[in-house]
Formats: sequence, structure tokens, C-alpha cells
Amino acid sequence: MDLEFNKREDENKRRWSDINSVLHKIYKGGGESRLQKQRDEGKLTARERIEFLLDKNRDSIEIGAFAGYEMYENEGGCPSGGVVVVMGYVSGQLCIVVANDASVKAGAWFPITGKKNLRAQEIAMENHIPIIYLVDSAGVYLPMQDEIFPDKENFGRIFRNNAKMSSMGIIQIAAVMGSCVAGGAYLPIMSDEAMIVDKTGSIFLAGSYLVKAAIGESIDNETLGGATTHSEISGVTDYKAKDDQDALTRIKNIMKSIGENPKAGFSRIDPAPPARSPEDIFGLMPSERSGQYDTRDIIKCLVDHSEFEEYKADYGKTIICATARVDGWSVGIVANQRTLVKNGKGEMQFGGVIYSDSADKATRFIANCNQRKIPLLFLQDVTGFMVGSKSEHGGIIKDGAKMVNAVSNSVVPKFTIITGNSYGAGNYAMCGKAYDPRLIVAWPWADLAVMGGAQAAKVLSQIQESTLKKQGKEITDETRKEIQDEISARYVKQTEATYAAARLWTDAIISPVDTRKWISMGIEASNHAPITERYNPGLIQV
Repeated sequence: MDLEFNKREDENKRRWSDINSVLHKIYKGGGESRLQKQRDEGKLTARERIEFLLDKNRDSIEIGAFAGYEMYENEGGCPSGGVVVVMGYVSGQLCIVVANDASVKAGAWFPITGKKNLRAQEIAMENHIPIIYLVDSAGVYLPMQDEIFPDKENFGRIFRNNAKMSSMGIIQIAAVMGSCVAGGAYLPIMSDEAMIVDKTGSIFLAGSYLVKAAIGESIDNETLGGATTHSEISGVTDYKAKDDQDALTRIKNIMKSIGENPKAGFSRIDPAPPARSPEDIFGLMPSERSGQYDTRDIIKCLVDHSEFEEYKADYGKTIICATARVDGWSVGIVANQRTLVKNGKGEMQFGGVIYSDSADKATRFIANCNQRKIPLLFLQDVTGFMVGSKSEHGGIIKDGAKMVNAVSNSVVPKFTIITGNSYGAGNYAMCGKAYDPRLIVAWPWADLAVMGGAQAAKVLSQIQESTLKKQGKEITDETRKEIQDEISARYVKQTEATYAAARLWTDAIISPVDTRKWISMGIEASNHAPITERYNPGLIQV
């Protein structure tokens, strides 16, 4: 190891430490005092419920922990979107668990809460795995009701998905462990099995105060919609539990009874660790996003035995395509190469840029993986497609369109790791969020934007300068610097990994060391959903 490696390692580990510090604050939800209040009421917190439910000594991954981060400061914040979503094992069954966090505004639904719940349901639907709802929510956050209630991707879509999953045979289990009011009351009852916790759980379309205001009836909430009412009188729930632990144990028992479903049949052999430690990634990745490195070194830290079979190694060198295994699973890797390379004509090509020959190679490789039923793994560190007259005359738009077509129409599961830059159309071609990766995560130093911060700041400052000049204002060097610094600071903030994760453009920010776990669990989940379509690249033929 050299000095440069050690410097990179120190800087990148510091970045992961910063992310970890934020995560630990997020894990506190609405704060320790509110969490303790739940415990004093005889309830477990959202994260304690999930911990009790999941199998011990088995891997799990959290989806959307950063959801809502720094988004609702005027409303007092919404840590983790007010809901915790985890993929893990319950009685040996891989499933999605969704737990409302009542310490955050009584579990009320912010706009990002709805988006996160829909993401959880999407993962269950795509992969045909069970979903478990641990309900404890006051319903829609009324000050923002216009952003959560009426649109296609808002609150109501949750219940539509309940119905769709039921028709698909996807198991849904709900435990009402606190409030479950108004429209939200439909979620547990549209599940296959529903239970309610005595004394703390309640379900009603309108609470006692609203009932009094609407029809003049005086009634307490427990009589109106408590556990005894719904288990003995209305028949709304299937089981009454004495406490949180009793309800969660019943869910475990239900999960034990689930039978096997057909599998997709993705290839898996005995797993093996990489010969090169994943920890080395911290020292291999440059601390500056414009820095160079050999992506093959990164791949060696991720794949079993550090072995991979490269496709067309001497052609289209700014994208590496290779088959390998991750935790025993067969994968097809499409990765941006960050070093300066020579093409077949001896011309230098910039690292991280997609050229026509690279797009052509990736398109053919994606087709091959679909033909052979191999899941695709995209390692994104891309600044975009090559520009300029030579590239335009060479048909870069056509070749790029072929690659986008191949990614769009791929029928095998896709997984995306944003290892560095994710700019412009490069994000699309390398399977960004819009292209339905089963899971998409970022390393702590990832950047997501239309273009790099420096370029964007120059363009935006030039536009602003032009506007000021038209207004007759003089632009001094000092003024120019102030404009550029202000725009650069704002733009760079919007490119950070935390900004993207807060809006669920990515499912998580992870340590590179956890990458293999995310890929393996993702493929295992997708193996529950047999492929029913044939790959067809569309009108733009491969």
C-alpha cells in the first residue's frame, strides 16, 4: 500500500463516519423522550418491533433510512420519513417489514412517508415476497394534506397496491399496534390477516371527537374501535393480542406456515469471499470525484474469489462488462471505467465517459445476460456520454439510445451501485432509479446531478451575469466570484448522496463493505419472482 492509498482511505472512511453519525441520529426517530413515552405506555418502538420480529443472526437491510432528511425543517423534521422499512427474514421467510414510527409526529404521513411506503410495496410486488405492516399512525399530516392525499403516487395508491398484491398472491399481514385512523384503516383490513393489540391498538374511520362533531354521538375511542370491538363485535380483525410481543410472535407463527412458491431459477453455487478485501475500496476510490482509478480493482473487492470473466476486454474500454459471482450468485457486471484508456484506433478516451463503442458493447452484453438469465449489476461512476462533433458524427445518440433501450427492456433483475459520479444521461444508461433497478444504493461520496458542480456553476453564473448586465448592473470580478460561490454551494448541496437518499432517488447510502450483502439479498428476493417476459430490445435493434 502506498501513501496515496492511505490518504484516500482516511478521507473516504471519514466520509462514511459522517454518514454513520447522521444515521444514528435518524435512528432516534422523534427523540429519546418520545421513544421512552411509547415504552411507558407498554409499547415497543418501531425499531424494537422490527428487531423482535426478525430472525436473529440473519442479514437484513434497511430501505430509505435517509428519507425526509433535512426536507421538513419548518415542520420539525421527519426522520426516516416517519416509517421504518426493512428487508429481512421472519421465520426463515425473506420479506419486507413496514413499521410506522409513532415517535415522529404520532406516525403521521408526510409526502415522503407515502413515497416510502409505496417503495416498500413496489419491492414486495416486483419480487413476490411477503410484506408485513406494523401500524401505529395518526394518519395524514393535515398541514400538508394537499401533497399526500389526491395524486396517483399519493396515499390512496397504498390501498390500490393492497388489492393488486392480493390478486397476485403476495402475502400481506398487518398488526395494529397503535392508532389506525381514517383512510389508513383500510390498509390492515385489505391485508390477508390482521390483528390488533389490546388497549393500545385502535381502528376507526373517525375518532370520538370527530364522531361527536359529525353526528352528535358521545363515545370513547376504545368502545368505538378498540381491540375488543373489532375482535368480538365488528369482526374487522382476525386476532386480538395482549401486547406487542404477543402480536409479533403470532406473525412469526403465521410466517412459519407459508408454503414454497415457484422460483426464477437464477444460478447460485457455494459462496466464497473475495480474495481482495472489500475494505480496500476505501483506499482505492479517489477522494476527489474527478480522480482516476482502475474499476477492475473495485470489482475484485466485490466478487467471489476476486475472479471475473471480462467480455470484449479490448473494445469499448470506458465500460467494463464481465460475468462473476457475488455470494455465490451469478451476475453480469456493467461498470464505468475511470482511467484514461486508448481505443482500438490508439486514441485516448476519458474515464467515466460513455463512447459509442462502449455503449455498443454494453448493449450486446445486456442482451447476452437476458438470454442466459443472469441478473445485472451496474456500477455507476459516469459523467455522461461523449460530446463534440466527432462523437455526434459517429452516431453517439444512436448508440446511446440502443443502450438505454437495452436497459429499459431488460427482463432480468437489475441492481445499481452508485460508486462515484452519476451525471446526466449516463445515470439513465447505467440504470438509474427511473429504469427500475430492484435496489439502488450509493456509496458515501456519490454525486447525482445533471452535470458536475463546477460545470453547472459556470453555466448558471453566466446566465445570471447576463441577466444582471441586461438590467444595467456592472459585473466586477468580486461580484462574479460571489455569484459563482453562491451558486456552486447551492448546487453542490443538491448533488450530495444525502440529498438523493432523502428523496428516495436511492434506497440507501451504504458502506462499500456492505455492497455484497445488498446484492445477494436483492438477488435472493428477485429469485422469488419467475421471469414471464421475453427480452425484446424494441425498435432500435441491438
